[in-house]
Amino acid sequence: MPKYYFNTSRTDDIGEELPDDAAAWKEATLVAGELFKDIDGKFQPGQEWSLEVTDAQRRPLYLIVISAKKMG
Repeated sequence: MPKYYFNTSRTDDIGEELPDDAAAWKEATLVAGELFKDIDGKFQPGQEWSLEVTDAQRRPLYLIVISAKKMG
């Protein structure tokens, strides 16, 4: 089974074995949601947060970016 890594500001050194890229995307959305809940109150307007998914050879597959702006 292929291995995928989920990197934020820290590099994922463990990775996770998943059946395919589609499963890695689904896992990335779940991980992003959970991590974003954990930074509640720490994420402020003007900041950006990202989660990068790479394959076993560390080639980028997906990038989820969340940014916040104060309007007005």
